Amino acid sequence: MVARRFPDGFVWGTATSAHQVEGGNWNNDWWAWEHVSESPCLEPSGDACDHWNRYPEDIRLCADLGFGAYRFSLEWSRIEPEEGQFSRVALEHYRRMCGVCLEHGLEPIVTFHHFTTPRWVAARGGWIEPSTADRFARFCERATAHLGDVIGRACTVCEPNIVATMGYLYGIFPPGERDPGLRQRANEVFITAHRKAAEAIHAGPGSPLVGFTLAMFDWQAVDGGEAERDRHRRDMEDVFLDAARGDDFLGVQCYTRMRVGPYGLLDPDWNVRLTQMGYEFWPAALEATLRYAWKLTGGVPLLVTENGIATDDDAERIAYIEEALAGVVACVADGIDVRGYVYWSLLDNFEWIFGYRPTFGLVAVDRVTQARTVKPSARWLGAVARANATRRR
Repeated sequence: MVARRFPDGFVWGTATSAHQVEGGNWNNDWWAWEHVSESPCLEPSGDACDHWNRYPEDIRLCADLGFGAYRFSLEWSRIEPEEGQFSRVALEHYRRMCGVCLEHGLEPIVTFHHFTTPRWVAARGGWIEPSTADRFARFCERATAHLGDVIGRACTVCEPNIVATMGYLYGIFPPGERDPGLRQRANEVFITAHRKAAEAIHAGPGSPLVGFTLAMFDWQAVDGGEAERDRHRRDMEDVFLDAARGDDFLGVQCYTRMRVGPYGLLDPDWNVRLTQMGYEFWPAALEATLRYAWKLTGGVPLLVTENGIATDDDAERIAYIEEALAGVVACVADGIDVRGYVYWSLLDNFEWIFGYRPTFGLVAVDRVTQARTVKPSARWLGAVARANATRRR
């Protein structure tokens, strides 16, 4: 066994997002999307994991396992349920969450937008409406005024490329559009929103580091598919990587590779190992995406804000993480500034159109009783976090 150590100060954490775990977030576009007759969602989010009420238990569990950070998101529709009307109750709730994190020695890594948008914003044009960038920046300004002094790192938007692509190009996320021009416009609005939000957060109390998170793939050309690969990657990643230049950090989120032939995206081969999401089991993707992000951003510090696997085989989860972490070690050895690793996710939760079937969590959640059960992978990764090292054959 070879010990692979991580740099001093390396951040170890787990993550959730508001809509996927809180329950009862009825005032956003995703709740509406779950309940339309033609919805692609396998089931609605409902009570989710009741994290709105159970967050003290979940945060304590995260700390007890050995982690040093907890990444969670603010639900914009709770904080600003109607335009210009801000809920002090909701703001106080999230401040208490940050406080519980700090009490247990966890850095609060706070995401200001994780997929869900208030219904009133969606009704005013959503993410293809330029004024949404200003509305989002105003929300970030107000939230930071209440929370900025208790936030460690701030992620303005989570995976804007996924919201733009799935919502405006493929039509399986709200608002269900299928128009390349709208996808490009959404990309532009998200980039503007990030920049304005970052400025607002930096201007507020405290001194949180500010960046955004990006969904990335290990893009591989097959049989002369280089030009098609580059075309897909340009609109999906490159425009956002360019926008990240000068930020305090970039959150890299990666799960698998993407193979591209001369005529487009290729499905996984029939005989490869797949996860519950239908992704190819490819933990080496994390190393490839970290290297690519480092190159295209010109050396912006990187934080793995999501990486993980949906599986009911916990030994497979450990094997996936172990190989992914070996890639992180290799990147660090080559001088790439990787600041930490945040596993997705702490809890088995609502996975958007897939409902509750995929199980990414280190902790299982009973769908009837909401009881939490720690999986062996949670204790294994917690031990890695405590040691700041992993062992690999």
